[in-house]
Amino acid sequence: MLIQRGGLKVVAGLGISGVASVNYFYRKGYQVAVTDSRTLPPGHDKIPQDVVSSFGKLDEELLLQAEEIILSPGLAPQLPEIQAAIAKGIPVISDIQVLHRDCKIPIVAITGSNAKSTVTTLVGEMAKNAGKKVAVGGNLGRPALDLLEDHPELIVLELSSFQLETTTNLGAQVAVVLNMSEDHLDRHGDMVGYHAAKHRIFQGCKSFVFNRDDGLTRPLVADQIPSISFGLNAPDLKQYGILRDAQGHMFLARGTERLLDSSAMYIQGSHNIANALACLALGESIGLPLDVMLDTLKHFKGLQHRCQYVDEKQGVRYYDDSKGTNVGATLAAINGLGQALAPKHAKVVLILGGQGKGQDFSPLSAALVNYARHVVLIGTDATLIEATLDQTISRSHAVTLQEAVTQCQQQAQAGDAVLLSPACASFDMFKSYNDRGQQFVQYVHNLT
Repeated sequence: MLIQRGGLKVVAGLGISGVASVNYFYRKGYQVAVTDSRTLPPGHDKIPQDVVSSFGKLDEELLLQAEEIILSPGLAPQLPEIQAAIAKGIPVISDIQVLHRDCKIPIVAITGSNAKSTVTTLVGEMAKNAGKKVAVGGNLGRPALDLLEDHPELIVLELSSFQLETTTNLGAQVAVVLNMSEDHLDRHGDMVGYHAAKHRIFQGCKSFVFNRDDGLTRPLVADQIPSISFGLNAPDLKQYGILRDAQGHMFLARGTERLLDSSAMYIQGSHNIANALACLALGESIGLPLDVMLDTLKHFKGLQHRCQYVDEKQGVRYYDDSKGTNVGATLAAINGLGQALAPKHAKVVLILGGQGKGQDFSPLSAALVNYARHVVLIGTDATLIEATLDQTISRSHAVTLQEAVTQCQQQAQAGDAVLLSPACASFDMFKSYNDRGQQFVQYVHNLT
């Protein structure tokens, strides 16, 4: 039986955000239907039974009856069924667009090729510690429309390019593109398309933050819109950046004012210093007290398995970067921690190895020569990885992760950092990178 056109909302694609969209419109009393190409899409059992559902293929007939289509981010607007609806003049929007349209709560909008989740979480913590009733989600954690159930006074959203390409005039209180590098070009066609999707975050924004070290993050908007920049260099007045002392210690700074010695943070590395500076700029844009933001930075331990501080044992800090499953991610972690430790003449002790996925591990060698005291190799491809390392790099092999942690403790000196960043998949020894990280954390806590 065909549904009448009057006011019908059709959600295309279920999953987390699709379920939230269906339930949101259902609670509001709208006619709502859902279609998905999968026979049993995730979340099919979390929507009301009387919602019309068409699974197994995208139902073009149903889509063409819609007043508007709410497109889940996993589905591209270029799909022929969606293009047919667009050709008929039916609006295709995101759940983020619905959120903006249906509420007047200030939004902190955050995107970028990397570090979105860390910055989103940290800004949320800053706002919470400042006494704000804040809701955090979007591409991270809870879907956007579920956040309204908290009746917040501030919403902090992580946004992907997939969400942004069907979002118009978001009108964020403050928006940022943290950084830009090639990603999702299969979806957006080329870097121009990817850049255009990301920069939709600035449409209608009341203020913005940009990265001085990355020209692709600065938007083309009216000059009178307030902005704050951040970067890993000495900042101009009222901007955020880095000041160094005679010993090379890096201080987070606003203009000429030193705010915080970067070594006082649990999250280490130049990439995390940039993240912290971005958070300070975003927080200032929404009026968060500086002292609260700095205190939050000193206590924030990072996201799980992403170069996350675990514990300190005998003057050695331990970091879990189990999500470092490729060479690029591990290289960033080594360089980030190594640069932070260098002024103290300390080094990184690294656990490396697993399923190598046919990668070229040779790019790690130079960073290890510069920053590593010792490398412990584990997993199926340990020997292959070892063959790419410079002969001067101290290394050993371990059969188990527990044995690797013990070897690291034996090799590390006070002031060093022990880093689990395997640059490999985990499935030769673990259920997942989560399992690998959790075991590492437990073994570290058990050290005496």
